[in-house]
Amino acid sequence: MRIVALVPGGISDQILFFPTLDDLKRNHPDAHIDVVVEPRSKAAYRMSKSVNDVLIFDYKDRNSLADWANLVGILRDREYDAAITLTQSWLMGLLLWLTGIPIRIGYKGKGAAFLTNTLPLKQEQYAAYAYHTLLQELGIKSSCPELAVNVPKSDIDWADKEQLRLGVKETGYILIHNGVNELPPNKSQDRTYHAENWLQIIQDCQQKQPDIPVVVVQETGQQEFVARLKQSVPDIKITFPDNIGKLAAMITGANLLLCTDSAIVQLAVAVQTYTIALFGSTDPVKLLPKSDKFIAIKSPTGKIADISPKVILEKIWGG
Repeated sequence: MRIVALVPGGISDQILFFPTLDDLKRNHPDAHIDVVVEPRSKAAYRMSKSVNDVLIFDYKDRNSLADWANLVGILRDREYDAAITLTQSWLMGLLLWLTGIPIRIGYKGKGAAFLTNTLPLKQEQYAAYAYHTLLQELGIKSSCPELAVNVPKSDIDWADKEQLRLGVKETGYILIHNGVNELPPNKSQDRTYHAENWLQIIQDCQQKQPDIPVVVVQETGQQEFVARLKQSVPDIKITFPDNIGKLAAMITGANLLLCTDSAIVQLAVAVQTYTIALFGSTDPVKLLPKSDKFIAIKSPTGKIADISPKVILEKIWGG
């Protein structure tokens, strides 16, 4: 059986789709499963063993008819038995109809007329559960498994050496990640928290738990932010993971992760690290499972920057 899934969105969307892919593979171990994702999201599949091929298509780009026709041609040539789409777009439905794939699964909506099997989308539901319901149309009735990632051994080995370099292998550490913008430039929004606020949190943690080091992840373009922290707190540790697998391995070793709404939240859920995540305009109910391990702090204004450090510290210390 050959199956293709069309999964627009960032790395967060891909990881939330992992349980669906894993359950599909579990029920059809001999199936050949491909995904079609945006260029920015390909890196997520470094940590998936359920997918055979990752095809690239920039759903958000101003694609010409030739671009869409090329995608149709690629899907036709691969002779898939079934396709799954996560969008309710009529264009995506039309595209799948043109491919001639016999089983076309998606949500009820604008493109449903072009699909063979549809289900209602429960907008208020945790995204991983909503995605998993689509497998019902392939006869899979099991409950949605938990998020999981398969971190390559080379990335785990790197993280072990990095923890030794930082001197945190034996003590454990509090990991801080200030977010990276996963959204396309034309839909950018602030997903970071001000350095001054992080400083209040770091200094309070050091005062109350002096034996547990604080490690800050430095992503591309965050040199100024990290320099500001280092200037005020010279003994904080800085780590520079250059791929998502190394980042996941560093999260695994942390006692606590403090982060803003980005793909790092899904990595933390997948590796089961205790996490406090800051949310702005997005709804944490759709992005986090119900668990005491994962605490969401939602901004009252819809802007992460407006969350008070006092509120975060109360969650850290259970106040």
